[in-house]
Amino acid sequence: MISTLLLAVIYLIFISLGLPDSLLGSGWPVMQQYFNVPSSYAGYVSMTISFMTIISALLSPRIISKLHTKWIVICSIILTIFGLVGFSFSSAYWMLFIFAIPYGLGAGAIDSAINHYVANNYSSSVMNFLHCFYGVGAVISPNIMAVALRYAGWNEGYSWTACIQTFILLVCIISLPLWKKNEGEEENQEQYSAGIMETVKVSGVIFTLIAFFAYCSGEATCFLWTSSYFAETKTGMTDGMIAAFGSLIFGGLMMGRLIAGFVSNRLGDRMLLRIGISIEVLGIIMVLLPGEGYITDAIGFVIIGIGMGPVYPAIQHMAPANFGKKYSASVIGLQMASAYVGSTFMPLVFGKLQQNIGMAIMPVYLIIFAIINLVMLEITYLAVKGE
Repeated sequence: MISTLLLAVIYLIFISLGLPDSLLGSGWPVMQQYFNVPSSYAGYVSMTISFMTIISALLSPRIISKLHTKWIVICSIILTIFGLVGFSFSSAYWMLFIFAIPYGLGAGAIDSAINHYVANNYSSSVMNFLHCFYGVGAVISPNIMAVALRYAGWNEGYSWTACIQTFILLVCIISLPLWKKNEGEEENQEQYSAGIMETVKVSGVIFTLIAFFAYCSGEATCFLWTSSYFAETKTGMTDGMIAAFGSLIFGGLMMGRLIAGFVSNRLGDRMLLRIGISIEVLGIIMVLLPGEGYITDAIGFVIIGIGMGPVYPAIQHMAPANFGKKYSASVIGLQMASAYVGSTFMPLVFGKLQQNIGMAIMPVYLIIFAIINLVMLEITYLAVKGE
């Protein structure tokens, strides 16, 4: 009973992790007008958030060895709430950068800690369901923003999301006694954990980091620019519809991870990754098809999300199996840092490209990273097998 309740709380924590991630992209077409800045300036805010997440992810192995997962969760959610509230009160563009600091710091440590905890204590199926709940949070917040844009303003989209995060924080505080069951095992695992410098020398680690970088480069580009893609390449869409369409990729992610949760134990992580990336490429090809209508593109972004769905959780879940429990905390921390390097810089690079070439370049940009992801994963398997 306690294990079931704890798992339910962990799922709720991942809903909270997904909530802030899609707000900037869905609200930016209106926020851009409010702050009177170019469209590419969303990339600078996103880059700041991701940069802070890189810092907390790199520090996560040390934090995990010093603090129990439950306390990392509590502190991280508090930081995220502070960032969301700060965004809601921002009246000038520069203010966003101040509150991007706690916004980003709150994400990296909790993401690494929970992924490490689940990878070492639960099956691949649980990992996929866990990240499915991340998709739930990421789908909810663009729709919160859409309602806010219709009835209030973009500021309220952030403040309403902060209220939901506060409720989740209270649930986490109430549930603190549930974590006692595995505290002894946590301490034993971290006692023999390797450091980051030792871990990067392990065969295959560098390739899996490049794969994760490529995956998250494409994912973050979709997170930030999907709404803008529809705003600039399609006709006959309202501001609310454009904001809501920012949730298409997240809806696809949620469906992909839900499906993967039922089949992952049977297929295995490697096969799941190959199938997922192939489906992602199919969705990108649909978006590449010419036309001013938005239906085909909308379906394409959902399919991209479905294909992306199992990639993140499968790569994370493979860490202990591929590299051993001794290295798993540092591998996952490095993967998170590598992921957020992609999330930090590549949406910004795309922002510059679309400013000079046009938003229609987006599917070409995405397919390049999908191919890099697949190739690097296959090289990782060979490196691990050859050791």
